[in-house]
Amino acid sequence: MKIVIVGAAGMVGSRVVTEAAGRGHDLVAVFRRNRPAALPPGVTAVVGDADDPGHMGELFDGADAVVAATRPAPGQEHTVAATTTALLDAAAKAGTRVLVVGGASPLRTPGNPGLLVLDNPDYVPGEIRTIAAASAVQLDTCLAHPADWVYLSPPALLEPGTRTGAYRRGTTTLIADADGTSRISAEDLAVAVLDELENPGGHRHFTVGY
Repeated sequence: MKIVIVGAAGMVGSRVVTEAAGRGHDLVAVFRRNRPAALPPGVTAVVGDADDPGHMGELFDGADAVVAATRPAPGQEHTVAATTTALLDAAAKAGTRVLVVGGASPLRTPGNPGLLVLDNPDYVPGEIRTIAAASAVQLDTCLAHPADWVYLSPPALLEPGTRTGAYRRGTTTLIADADGTSRISAEDLAVAVLDELENPGGHRHFTVGY
């Protein structure tokens, strides 16, 4: 499978590159700035701007799937809708399926489906609400777009860790333990990304967690 990964330098994108390369896929890793000196075998690195649908469309042409793992810089959260639209426009023009790695905020709270994670201070304290709200906007942008997309919401806590290869999958409700803990390693999120690309689960919005 030929996969284009946009945001390949980020916490999630870099691990998707590693996971996909380990599975033997043909990869194009898109970096905002300089290409890294070392990448796994089978990875072609290019510099590109996610907000340039023309260039992205050229990169997406002939690909089997795109992974959009971009994240706005602090203070630039307002750009999420435009960036997501540009990527979806490029994917639609190329006729390529795109998996958008988003945020947990559009999910429902376990046991309280009327409460979005965005509005639950147990998961979204005030200091991160701006970036959390951006992921809700991002999902709304996808919902309004005709491209062939799927939106992956990670759990509340996503951080570097260990690849176990094990996770639970859900749809639009946050996955959490009995004590409310909701987490996954970035390595296992990458496993979920590749599992979805190789064997689509049939849901446009889904989530994973331990």
